[in-house]
Amino acid sequence: MNVDFVLLNGRIATMDAAGTEAEALAAHGGRIVAIGSSAAMRGHVGPGTTVLDAEGRRVIPGIVDSHAHPDAYAVRLRTWTLVSPDRVRTRAELLDTIARVCAALPPGRWGAFYRLNERASGGYPTLDELDAASAGHPVFILRTDGHLGLANRAAFAACGVPADAADPPFGAFDRDPATGAFTGLVRETAAHIFLNAVHGADSEADIAEGMEQVQDECLRWGITSVANSLTPSKAIRAYQAMRREGRWRMRMGIIASGRDEPLIPHLIGAGIRSGFGDEWLRLIGVEWCPDCSTSGRTAAYWEPYVGTPVPGEPVPNTGMLLYDKDDLTVRATAAHKAGLQVMIEGVGDRGIDFALDVMEAALAAHPAEDHRMRVEHCCYVTPPILARLKRGGFVDSSATGFMDELGEAYVANRGQAAMRHMWPHRSLIDAGIPAPGHSDFAVCRVNPFTALGAMVTRRTASGAELDPHEAVSPREALAAYTTLGAWAQREELEKGSLEVGKLADLAVLDTDILASDPAAIRQTQVRATVVGGVIRHRA
Repeated sequence: MNVDFVLLNGRIATMDAAGTEAEALAAHGGRIVAIGSSAAMRGHVGPGTTVLDAEGRRVIPGIVDSHAHPDAYAVRLRTWTLVSPDRVRTRAELLDTIARVCAALPPGRWGAFYRLNERASGGYPTLDELDAASAGHPVFILRTDGHLGLANRAAFAACGVPADAADPPFGAFDRDPATGAFTGLVRETAAHIFLNAVHGADSEADIAEGMEQVQDECLRWGITSVANSLTPSKAIRAYQAMRREGRWRMRMGIIASGRDEPLIPHLIGAGIRSGFGDEWLRLIGVEWCPDCSTSGRTAAYWEPYVGTPVPGEPVPNTGMLLYDKDDLTVRATAAHKAGLQVMIEGVGDRGIDFALDVMEAALAAHPAEDHRMRVEHCCYVTPPILARLKRGGFVDSSATGFMDELGEAYVANRGQAAMRHMWPHRSLIDAGIPAPGHSDFAVCRVNPFTALGAMVTRRTASGAELDPHEAVSPREALAAYTTLGAWAQREELEKGSLEVGKLADLAVLDTDILASDPAAIRQTQVRATVVGGVIRHRA
């Protein structure tokens, strides 16, 4: 039988249950039809077959990033300015960047910046510094966690926030403890006021156009499937237009946003259940975000934060929660009853307990065996929380992307001893708790291999130790981004491993991440990415 695609001379980690390794595979109609030796697969090559020679390199299933924000990233790639630590290393460089960008803006246009990490870029600028750099333009800088931001005085004025404004529910305008004046730092729902102002003009076409760049970047890193956390209606419409126009080169899962009222009630009313869609675009579930950011010192913990408080931060500070529990329980229970997979964010131990309280109540009202309810991010998993996850059959949807980029801030804000239970994948695996990993991009970088490396070495990019007791093997780390990622969104029969009948989604790597020095994993580059038997990236 002649086929569409054949891969030869690989070291294929199929990631099937038996741990099978193979040399070659053949695919037809987008799915794998045979796996075996290169000699056997050459028999499937015909005049129209695309042949990819892996040249003895490691081949893995396509990466499944089970929680990210490609819709927001799509817009920011087009119209926002990146200020991550690799771009700005000091506060002076940040202010110079703001001044340069604002000088080129037409009158009244917002200056929007994203992925500021103040710990690696000289600290937060003052309100006066922001005003001096912005040339009268409203400016908003989104911190890397997506939960906090900085606004200048023109931005406060543009959003109609007076100097004596009360804090919004579940948010805060930070104020100088001595004067009571705004510092410019805004938290959670207060940050949403400015985010909504900047994003208000975004169109479906903007999202679709930006998604071309997002797809390029994902494919460059071997990512063949992404689940869009907190997807709003506007992005869902854009994604459907892309599907009609044949513009998808990778696969997209929709996790509908509980922030976008009344999106989830409309899904329930229409009778749309998780799984609706096809192999390119599918509704995975629904999500609410009651917990916050550890690196930004807003995530909910039972014990106060340690380290130096940010001016205007409450002291003692145990973080904040963004929903009333009874209200969220009603929402989640209705979604669960309607056949929608429920996902609730929990970062600190108090936030995770809150999420579990809500999900346990939903299950008590409507019991289900294979519910696959997920605690998103699920970072600080103490032994009592681990027992609750196991007892309830919940998924620890782990923000492994935070380990490499934000781990140093976690140590500073929670203390070194807390790392024993932060992203505890060794304990989760030993307890039999499914724990897929994710990047949360553009909170963190798209590249999955820095997170995989941190899972194995338990060290950040800067060398901070995250407690080696929770280290996992390279194969266990890879499972978090392949088989477990697919399972957590009920797509394990379609993807996550390279087996006959499954989608021909794979990546060819320049490094054998399963056998090399663990310290080298984070440097991995992708030589080729294949989606449905079509080569979508080649280096």
